Amino acid sequence: MNREKSCGAVIFRENNTERDYLILTSTLGHTTLCKGHVEGEETEHETAVREIREETGLAVDFVDGFREVITYAPKPGVTKDVVFFLARLRAGEPVCQPEEVAAIRFLPLDEALAALTHDSDRDTLRKAHAFLEGR
Repeated sequence: MNREKSCGAVIFRENNTERDYLILTSTLGHTTLCKGHVEGEETEHETAVREIREETGLAVDFVDGFREVITYAPKPGVTKDVVFFLARLRAGEPVCQPEEVAAIRFLPLDEALAALTHDSDRDTLRKAHAFLEGR
């Protein structure tokens, strides 16, 4: 059994009383949270920062205390762990990485949940939102 690992984040921005979450539509057509494969000896946070910068052009600050892991089989004989952190937008305007990202949107929770393709991403977004609400 081969193992793969990716890292990313539930990215949000806040304007007054509103909070919007970033979702990506991939060039393959699915809508997801920002994430990507670990390269070399990167730490989980280093991978997440690199992937966010590559896929969106954004700078973020991580929110301490949130780490969610999803495990699934993307193809026969492969098990993949995806580690998600929680990150607040610090700076930048979204710019799509043309090889992988067709669209980037910030949406309110309900719209983001409806747009996501996979149940595991919806569960992660719900947990991240609950974490923020409980702080």
